[in-house]
Amino acid sequence: MSLRIEKINSLISHHISEIISRELNLKPGILVTVSKVDTGKDLRYSQVFVSVFPEKEIQYVFTALKKEIYLIQGSFNRKMPTKIIPKIKFKLDTTEAEADVIEKLLKQI
Repeated sequence: MSLRIEKINSLISHHISEIISRELNLKPGILVTVSKVDTGKDLRYSQVFVSVFPEKEIQYVFTALKKEIYLIQGSFNRKMPTKIIPKIKFKLDTTEAEADVIEKLLKQI
């Protein structure tokens, strides 16, 4: 991955985290974290991986993200200083759940 893409991913992560925490109205006690961003080489699309705590609220959070995608994308477009603004797509980060499964398997050994 090029240094330019890494910097843009970092910038996207920062801006999307800020937008989610300030502009998305979620139930109290729900924590949404942007864990990773993958942007294409042409900067047209970005996959934003989010983790949700507690896990039972994943469906609620993704419904809210889908419902408010135009608000999020619009706020993001105004904050990005680049000529080409990537289209945002949210994905669930399952790294933590996979790590828990591996950890349980290792404890059994």
